[in-house]
Amino acid sequence: MSEAIQAGSAPVPVGHYPHARRVGGLLFLSGIGPRDPATNAIVGNVHDAEGRLLSYDIDAQCRAVFANVRTVLQASGARWEQLVDVTVYLTDMERDFQAYNRVWAEYFPDAAAAPCRTTLGIDALPTPIAIELKCVAAFEE
Repeated sequence: MSEAIQAGSAPVPVGHYPHARRVGGLLFLSGIGPRDPATNAIVGNVHDAEGRLLSYDIDAQCRAVFANVRTVLQASGARWEQLVDVTVYLTDMERDFQAYNRVWAEYFPDAAAAPCRTTLGIDALPTPIAIELKCVAAFEE
């Protein structure tokens, strides 16, 4: 049996799915992006008067993603230190990987204690975001 988790203080999912699902000692987070939980705006995006995306700040988006992951973990009764696996989706690997890697190192300064990580370069995400994280945490039994 599994338990679906909706985190009231996290951004609303962009589709019909829970923020996370707990199965036994594992917690699976749905893809988490850099939206502001209060306004639903995508952090770091700059648009022109017609609403077209002009640029984005990958550093700001990385920090917003990490904040949103923390929020979902806390709502699920888990801690940051319980992350065991993270899949990172970047829409511009060449432009953004170095900046992402720097922010990652700030949040996980001890590589030996950091979760496993896979980083994928992809063409697009469902909304105009540059980064999304898919995470797994393990509860201590």
